[in-house]
Amino acid sequence: MHPSDSVAVALADLAAGTEIGGVILKQDIARGHKFALVTISQGDAVKKYGASIGTATCKITTGEWVHSHNLRTGLDQSGGWKWSGETYAGLEKTSNGATFRGYRRADGSVAIRNEIWVINTVACVNQTARQLADQADRRWAGKGIDGVHTFPHPFGCSQLGDDLGLTRKALAGLINHPNAGAVLVIGLGCENNQIREQIQQAGGESGRVRWFNTQEVGDEYERGAELIDELAELIRNDVRVDIPASELILGMKCGGSDGLSGITANPLVGMISDRHCASGGTTLLTEVPEMFGAEEELLGRTVGREAFDAVVALIENFKAYFVANDQPVYENPSPGNKDGGITTLEEKSLGCIQKGGRTPVMTTLEYGECAPRELGGLALVNSPGNDGVSSTAMTVAGAHMVLFTTGRGNPLGVPIPTIKISSNSPLAERKPGWIDFDAGRMIEEGASVETIADELFALVLRIASGEATAKNEDHGYREIAIWKQGVTL
Repeated sequence: MHPSDSVAVALADLAAGTEIGGVILKQDIARGHKFALVTISQGDAVKKYGASIGTATCKITTGEWVHSHNLRTGLDQSGGWKWSGETYAGLEKTSNGATFRGYRRADGSVAIRNEIWVINTVACVNQTARQLADQADRRWAGKGIDGVHTFPHPFGCSQLGDDLGLTRKALAGLINHPNAGAVLVIGLGCENNQIREQIQQAGGESGRVRWFNTQEVGDEYERGAELIDELAELIRNDVRVDIPASELILGMKCGGSDGLSGITANPLVGMISDRHCASGGTTLLTEVPEMFGAEEELLGRTVGREAFDAVVALIENFKAYFVANDQPVYENPSPGNKDGGITTLEEKSLGCIQKGGRTPVMTTLEYGECAPRELGGLALVNSPGNDGVSSTAMTVAGAHMVLFTTGRGNPLGVPIPTIKISSNSPLAERKPGWIDFDAGRMIEEGASVETIADELFALVLRIASGEATAKNEDHGYREIAIWKQGVTL
């Protein structure tokens, strides 16, 4: 991956005794796993991506398999980053002239779907919301509405303090999301998350939002259907228009990563981020614990002292969150990541942030905060690495779609199109119902990275225009996961 690296990554299963560039393999090396290019002494840093991914726990000879049995994290909890006084110059600004066919909302925001979302304030009415949405979706199919959907969750009552605040922020972000042309908010009536306070959190009543408490009406299904039909009449005649692609907000996510994620899929998404932001677009990157070990790379791309300090605070506060809960800061990667060839958190993080390309880091966003409409660069969103929580966080921050890379596979989808990009072709072949785009072709076919990036961006524009749907939409995988930090009563 870099001239200074002391390990290489197997792009296919390799047998012991195989000679690769003068290196004879001592053991079988599975696809995505690492082998030593040189002899590494005990205590020395092991390098990949041109950076340390940990420390050798014993002597590792040339051609040996490098993994958890002989490599450990080199991270500690100290930071100590200092502003260099230099502002990242960033990428040369270009205009690709790309457009998509989307919806222009009354407030000037843009949308790629014209849907009705049924948002419930509390888990007690999950099934009420689901039945209302399912019935209305069938009733309005083919009549100018792209879909009627709801997103069950277990919260809204028996929550205190910050947890209740996080729930309200997440639901407010959904209520305000432009892909929802109209919204019905339903509550029970006795929950902590009172419906009037939830509406207030979302900015107050508006012409595109209706609401009611189910305890206060005789037949909640009759009342809900009446309000959904009223909302449908408001938006059914909305039409798609040409909109500059630079107005799209793209969320970048990885989940179920393997040893090839940082070589194929993540750098490919990073290229999309660079192209998009160079033409004035905005991208979002989250999974803060998967920035640990890659801080220098991100901090070196901040656009000024304010952004630098914000990124330091984001990372240090998240480490403090782990410590406050008596949890190890570097308890990562997951078993699936390790099976796929990732050994340490710094290796995972250095691969993870490839999704941000070389895009300038403009700012950070707190959980539930919406990205500025014309940011034009990369924003880091405060959220855990958990796939559902982090993808929901970017949805709430205003992303129109998520570009989700995976090496192991994951069917998860959030309320917005969730484009699954495989790091390897065998996954794409094995799970065609999950994968939208195969980045493994970079290895299997030797296809030009530029050509594959062109194809992926074209798919993004087609999905944004409604000409195609992501696999999560095809299969009805639309879920949310709200960040919970504290006590449940």
